[in-house]
Amino acid sequence: MSTKVVAVTGASRGIGAAIALELARRGFVVGCLSRKGQGIETLEVPAELVAQMECIACDVDDEKSVAAAFKELMKRRGRMDALVNNAGIHRTARSSEMQTVEYDAVMNTNARAVYVACREAYPYLCAEGGTIVNIGSFFDKMGVKGNLAYCASKAAVGAITRCLAVEWASKHIRVLDVAPGYIETELNADAMQGSLREFLQTRIPGKRPGRPDEVARLVGALIADDIPFMTGETIYIDGAQAIAH
Repeated sequence: MSTKVVAVTGASRGIGAAIALELARRGFVVGCLSRKGQGIETLEVPAELVAQMECIACDVDDEKSVAAAFKELMKRRGRMDALVNNAGIHRTARSSEMQTVEYDAVMNTNARAVYVACREAYPYLCAEGGTIVNIGSFFDKMGVKGNLAYCASKAAVGAITRCLAVEWASKHIRVLDVAPGYIETELNADAMQGSLREFLQTRIPGKRPGRPDEVARLVGALIADDIPFMTGETIYIDGAQAIAH
């Protein structure tokens, strides 16, 4: 049986890079999709895993680019068994002042692009069934000042996940939403210091933000352990912050 192939969007940095590396460690071939198409940029990839990485340029905001990236992955490896929709952006603005173009940018990348990628992956996943993991956020159920567009986009990810899980169950395609809380990456390390760090120490029971590898291990387990009856769910990984009194 051929090695299973997983496409990961936004795989160059942050949580996406950690997910791509974790999947390779688990024995998958990983289609590392990013705007530059240069693969993982912020983590060291062990020499023995390099051959499992297929670096492909992909702009998730461009439907044709997404379709072409999946087609290229199929050309190189002949199959596609799973998709991780990780690419996303975070913009903050006062709701009374936010311009429509700013709102649209967040919704397009965080929600519209998730649907487009799922739709474009669908024909390939139908071959033998497969798994889609969408990366949401625990902000999907919160009211957060200055984060209207981001919260709305991540709530949409949960809705997309549920609808596709119901529609595509007959095709043996599972669709899940992994919703992280505060995760410290090289992209936000500076912002995580000072007052925000102090806030998180009082709000997260474990007194620290999460790590990208913790999210990656969860995603890896969901893809590696094929549990057909588990689909449509949003799985929160936030250190119990959202439920802490």
